[in-house]
Amino acid sequence: MQGRLTDADGQSVDATLDAVRERLGGDAFFWLDLEGLDAGSSELLLGGFGFHPLAVEDAEHFGQRPKVDDFDGFTYLVVHGARASSSAVTCEVHIFFAARHVVTVHRGDRDLLDGVRQRAARHRAAAGSSPAVSLLYLIVDELVDTYFPVLAQLDDRIDALEDGILKQPTEAQLGELFDMKRTLVALRKVVTPERDMFARLLSGLDLLEGMTPDDERYFRDLYDHLIRISDLVDSYRDLLTGAMDTHLSTVSNRLNVVMKQLTIIATVFLPLSFLTGFFGQNFALLTGHVLTQTWSFWVFGIGLELAAAVGLIYLFRRRGWLGGPTE
Repeated sequence: MQGRLTDADGQSVDATLDAVRERLGGDAFFWLDLEGLDAGSSELLLGGFGFHPLAVEDAEHFGQRPKVDDFDGFTYLVVHGARASSSAVTCEVHIFFAARHVVTVHRGDRDLLDGVRQRAARHRAAAGSSPAVSLLYLIVDELVDTYFPVLAQLDDRIDALEDGILKQPTEAQLGELFDMKRTLVALRKVVTPERDMFARLLSGLDLLEGMTPDDERYFRDLYDHLIRISDLVDSYRDLLTGAMDTHLSTVSNRLNVVMKQLTIIATVFLPLSFLTGFFGQNFALLTGHVLTQTWSFWVFGIGLELAAAVGLIYLFRRRGWLGGPTE
C-alpha cells in the first residue's frame, strides 16, 4: 500500500494496513489517499470499508469519465484535473465519500493532493461544516484550479502561433495546431461531464451526506469555475479553428502568387518561342531569302521579340496583374 493517512486534526502519516484498520475501529474522521490500488488495497476497500465491488472495480481501472454514483453508505465520484507538462493531459482521482472517512485513489503525481492536506484544517474551521464535505470541496477545488494554468499556457501558445502564421506559415505550425486541438478535445471530454455532475449535485438530483446551505455556496463556486473553464475551452477551440483556416489561406495565397509569377513568365516567353520557331522553319521560302543587312537582325531578330515582351508587360501592368493600376 502506497499513500498517506490524514486525521481530522491535519496530522498525516504513511498509510499502512494496521493504521487504517485502527482508525476504522474508532469514531474519528480520517482521509486515506492511495497511489493506485494493489491486491491488498482493493481487499481493504471491499472488506474493511465495505465499499461496493462495482465502485472498487472502477477505481482499479482508470480512464473513467467524471461521474457521481450513490451507494449504500457512501458516494463514489470520479473527478479530473489537468496536467501542465505530461504525456497525459488530465489527472484522474477516484473518491469514496462517506460521513466518517474519505478515500481517494489516483496514479502518478505523489504530491497531487499535498495542497489539500495543508488547507484542510483551516478550511474546516472557517466553514464549520462536516469534515467529509469540506475535504471533498478542497479536493475538487484543488483539481479544478489545475485547469487555469494549462489554459493560460494554451492561450499564450495560440497568440504566438497566430503571429507566426501571419509572418511565415510552416509545416511545424500545422503540427502544433493539431497538437493543441487534441489537448483541447481531451480537456473538453472531462470538463463538460464534470460541470454537469456538479450541476446535478447543486440541483439536488444527487445528494451528499452532511451537505449544508453554507457548503452549497462553496460547491456553487466550483460549478462557476467549471462553467468558465468550459467556455474557455470552447473559445480556444474556435481560435484554433480560425488559426488553422488562416494558415491554409496564407499558404494558398502564397501558392497563388507563385503560380501567377510563373504564368506571367511563361506568357512573356510564349510569343518569343513562336517567333523563333516560325523563322527557324526549313522551308525554301524562308531559307531562300537570306537577310544579310545588320539592321534586319536588330529589327526583326531582336526588335520583334523585345516589342512582344514589352507589350505583354505593359498589358499585364494595365490589368493590375503586376500590382499596377487597372483599367
